[in-house]
Amino acid sequence: MPWLKRIGLDGFVLALIGVIALAWAFPGLAAKDSPVPLSFLTDLGITSIFFFYGIKLSPEKMRAGFANWRLHLVVHSATFILFPLLVLAAIVLLRGKVDHAWLLGVFYVAALPSTVSSSVVMVSIAKGNVAGAIFDASLSSILGVFLTPIWMSVFLAGSQADFDLWHTIQKIMIQVLAPIIIGQIFHRRLVHWAERHKNGMQRTDQSIVLLIVYSSFARAFLEGVFKHHGLFAVLILMVAMLILFGVVFAIINLICRLLHFSREDRIAALFCGSKKSLVAGAPMAKILFPDPAVQSLAMLPLVIYHSLQLIAGSIIARRFSQQTNT
Repeated sequence: MPWLKRIGLDGFVLALIGVIALAWAFPGLAAKDSPVPLSFLTDLGITSIFFFYGIKLSPEKMRAGFANWRLHLVVHSATFILFPLLVLAAIVLLRGKVDHAWLLGVFYVAALPSTVSSSVVMVSIAKGNVAGAIFDASLSSILGVFLTPIWMSVFLAGSQADFDLWHTIQKIMIQVLAPIIIGQIFHRRLVHWAERHKNGMQRTDQSIVLLIVYSSFARAFLEGVFKHHGLFAVLILMVAMLILFGVVFAIINLICRLLHFSREDRIAALFCGSKKSLVAGAPMAKILFPDPAVQSLAMLPLVIYHSLQLIAGSIIARRFSQQTNT
């Protein structure tokens, strides 16, 4: 309906809500023994996104994206400095009033790197600096391998976390860098084809985001993430995560305006700097929190933040896109 579209609730956003309900009703597709290779399909979708971005982006734009140091500084400062400091300030204010385990989970969200796939997809939908977004989202995943355990060691005194650095870098190279390079190789041959089918490619991007949302929630329901917590506590946590997202988003927007960023760079900074990665957070949680109960409490804020950032980010991205079209 027109009034829904005016506030950003178009078919895609309603589909996001729908797949969450679908994940609750039918989480079995995300099980390890599922006949549907959901994990493989998600990885394939992410790879295809970056292959098509490689086709669409000219080498000149890519080089300009790499050289944009001010954008990179804002994104990574927001991801690895602004987020943790805001949550630490909130922890000082709420000390003794909130369960330490809940605070652990919220701080874990703040310490994580940005997403790769959904950040770039939303920057593309909003018509922002996609080249800069690809660079910053990819670099964030690598930096997170080092910076996330450092921040958690601040929160967890004496935490000894060890990560498989090569495996993480290898996955980024396979899923992000390699498809972009291959796309760049075919850029001159396929760029005109990509322009003719840009609407279909945008729908493909959105479909992959829906698949990521379903997969994330289905795994959470299968693992019983929500089972041991009351509805009221979950609702309070949702409000807290939404406030965190909104505050970070507003601060990044203010910084970009003070620095006189272009509209495209501001969009890239907003979406890359305000996101947190469930894909990176889930395996790290298993290493940092061997106790299943603690792991569940750490994962719950992450699942909620991940989901809310997709819904809120999609609404904002569509509104940016509509402003461009008008």
